[in-house]
Amino acid sequence: MSGGGQYDYLFTPLRLGPVTIPNRIVFSAHLTNYAENGVPSEQHAAYYEARAAGGAGLIITEEHSVHPTDWPYEKMIHAFHDDVVPGYRRITDAVHRHDTPVFAQINHNGGQASSMYTRLPVWAPSPVPDPMFREVPKAVDEGEIAEIVRGYAEVAARCVTGGFDGIELQCSHSSIVRGFLSPATNVRTDRYGGSLENRSRLLHEIVDAVRAAIGPDIALGVRLCGDELIEDGTTIDEAVEVAVELERRGRIDYINTSIGVATASLFVIEASMHIPPGYSLFIPSAIRARVQLPVVGVGRFKDPLQADRAIADGHCDLVGVVRGQIADPDFAAKARAGMTPETRLCLSCNQECVGRMGLNRWLGCIENPMAGRESVLPAPTRRPLAREVLVVGAGPAGLQSAISAAEHGHRVTVAERDDEPGGAVRWAASVPSRAELGDIVRNQVIECQRLGVKLEYGVDVDLAFVAERAPDDVVVATGSVAEPPYWAGELRGDIRYAAAIDVLRGHHEPTGRVLVVDDIGFHHATSVAELLADRGCSVEIVTAGMVVGQDLGVTLDMENWWMRAAAKGIRQTVNRLITVNPEGDVELMDHRTGHVDGRGIDWIVGATHPKPAVRLYAELGERADELGITVHRVGDVVAPRRIHAAVVDGDRVGRLLGDES
Repeated sequence: MSGGGQYDYLFTPLRLGPVTIPNRIVFSAHLTNYAENGVPSEQHAAYYEARAAGGAGLIITEEHSVHPTDWPYEKMIHAFHDDVVPGYRRITDAVHRHDTPVFAQINHNGGQASSMYTRLPVWAPSPVPDPMFREVPKAVDEGEIAEIVRGYAEVAARCVTGGFDGIELQCSHSSIVRGFLSPATNVRTDRYGGSLENRSRLLHEIVDAVRAAIGPDIALGVRLCGDELIEDGTTIDEAVEVAVELERRGRIDYINTSIGVATASLFVIEASMHIPPGYSLFIPSAIRARVQLPVVGVGRFKDPLQADRAIADGHCDLVGVVRGQIADPDFAAKARAGMTPETRLCLSCNQECVGRMGLNRWLGCIENPMAGRESVLPAPTRRPLAREVLVVGAGPAGLQSAISAAEHGHRVTVAERDDEPGGAVRWAASVPSRAELGDIVRNQVIECQRLGVKLEYGVDVDLAFVAERAPDDVVVATGSVAEPPYWAGELRGDIRYAAAIDVLRGHHEPTGRVLVVDDIGFHHATSVAELLADRGCSVEIVTAGMVVGQDLGVTLDMENWWMRAAAKGIRQTVNRLITVNPEGDVELMDHRTGHVDGRGIDWIVGATHPKPAVRLYAELGERADELGITVHRVGDVVAPRRIHAAVVDGDRVGRLLGDES
């Protein structure tokens, strides 16, 4: 057994060609949107260094473009220019300070791109438009193919100059190489199309050119897609044959794996909590059964035990843990030290990592306020004058403010009215397929306990309570309350109304025909609709928007929601406004045409916008001088938003306590 205690395999070293990695936990390549004007930034260096300091066995950076025709998103690293090298040095020096190897992933996205930034045609094997970008690409000729191959070799050499220990060729979910390998996107009839041998030709030419450019002392790996999950796409059988041939040729040192296509089946590449962990392990397992090269497995690994079991069961030799190390940069170090219960578990919510990428924003994390800000947010420092801090409310905002305040040396007590922590998140996590959302509360409570924060439950805080405790600061995190829409009071007596949150809390139990109103456009309506459908209700969701749960697309939950809704018989009605006629009956008006349809229903459940619960904050503000306190508010009591906003609020206030004095 190795130094990882309960882990038999995870903390054993492994050689990838000329490079020895200290453990099997890989911080795999993923987009960050940290690049500035096409070059790596200080934030890149700080971000990767935090994961190296946290014990990752190998860091693989996000993709670096090898050719000017490849610019699918704004903040891409343009590795075809020499001006990237200083940024490379910052990254590699930072990671090497912790004796961690770091590889550069290099790529050309091919037809999975747009000409918006380049104003050049998109290059691909064939003029087959990508379903996301919907742009007909230019089929590259052999001269252009040779140009691409040279681009890979030149960029690889540039990466070596920048201090990288290895190169990974992105040939999987978004790559011109994947495009050539796939019969769905390669319909050529020349020597680069048709048979698998021909479709693999570009891959082997790139491997040969890169190996010649970097020499024998730099590791070289290939990331392959095992199953594209599209019609006529690459399947596991062909992927295995490609891997076997790569090993036979003897130019590479490891194989990384992937599933899906980054556009057509993106929701399985960056799977949310609705897809079970380890869902894609059949791919590295099949490849590993045929090759001797080390194989990396991926697939929503949340904790070290999952990773260790994947290796123990023979699925893979290394495990890619991305979101788990975004949420907790010390993921590996905590496991090695026997502190696994203190790991900040990833929620697989995709809200601030994947979701921010889709909005062209820098990568963050819903529960780690440092993620994406490692270069600008200072590490906690203990204040010379500790303050007595009372936090009212044990939801994500209140708990995070307690954590940040305690990290800065303050003495903190959290008072919660309910018998359990979590606030609204506790109920949001009670619905089908959303249980992992509750991990944020588990994570925060453990951190509070580690820092010595006092947690008191069943406490109804009022002015007398505050006066008795005499804190220096009160942080109000009392959340929000449901507010019925204006039309709810107009319903006829046998049609009952309930707020979605009150249904989740068990205050109401709708039966029969239920109309769920989606005004928020996220999980609120879809979750309660599934819950009620599972209870036997006939459920219809209505929204004024063009699609139910419109923001589910950002977090890659939309496709799975559609499948579940169809299986459970949930109707989805869009572009409709709720109206109540003079008789008190519910009608749906198409706001595009004015056409009105009646609805015979028993219940209407509103996923509508709440209002801040400001009573305590207002009362304390009026008596602050008298009580000798400074009053702050965080989370929904400021403005009802999503969990990340609550966490950021809490962290900001916790950091600043005492600065006013």
